[in-house]
Amino acid sequence: MTEAVTWTDQTEVDKGFHNLKPEESRVRILKGGSWKNQSMVVMLPAGGTVPTKCALSWMNMGFPPNNPAHKVGAIGMEVGDAYSQALAQIIEHPILGACRFLLTIEHDNLPPPNGVTRLLAHMEANPHLSAISGLYWTKGPEGVPQIWGDPKDPILNFRPQPPAKDDPAWANELAPPSALVECCGTGMGFVLWRMAMFKDKRLRRPWFATKDGYTQDLYLWSDARKYGYRCAVACDVKVGHVDTEGTVW
Repeated sequence: MTEAVTWTDQTEVDKGFHNLKPEESRVRILKGGSWKNQSMVVMLPAGGTVPTKCALSWMNMGFPPNNPAHKVGAIGMEVGDAYSQALAQIIEHPILGACRFLLTIEHDNLPPPNGVTRLLAHMEANPHLSAISGLYWTKGPEGVPQIWGDPKDPILNFRPQPPAKDDPAWANELAPPSALVECCGTGMGFVLWRMAMFKDKRLRRPWFATKDGYTQDLYLWSDARKYGYRCAVACDVKVGHVDTEGTVW
């Protein structure tokens, strides 16, 4: 007759993957900040259609457990108007406006499944930053990274900057500081913003507009930097950019 297995007979493996390395698992949770209020609004402007590849990537994104992630669409408007009108309604809403973060995703971007949690970890580790973008490139074979401007230059500029050097050690590290490149402005295809920034009445409205030689994203940053707002690109959050032919850049 087979003897009954008692609790003390369990092997180390039976304790569970994360319980076998408790301190490493504990530090990961602390860095990720999911124990805090990480409520957010996810804003998705689109002309009416979205590439299937992009829609599937959004469906597979992970969000912090038991934190609200409200989805808001802005359909059929010019992109600057879409962002500004939707955001104005969000910050006046009693529930949406109380969220800590805003996540913007554009219709032609493919974020990785862990993109949201990694951006949140970077945000928690860098309270001086008001926006952190994933790394994505302009479309085409000569594309540049959307890391706009050298903040060390005393004259405001939006020259494309090189991304951080890739490091295999990043694979198992949450929010490595060496993965961040601070810049003067980012694209908006996959960006996490602090909602409080848009409640600053010093910022001009509409916040976003395609005018004065700027796209809507850099129009915002040409104003926001006057008041000390800073941004960066997280080069460990790699985001695809899909063209009309289905090629991912």
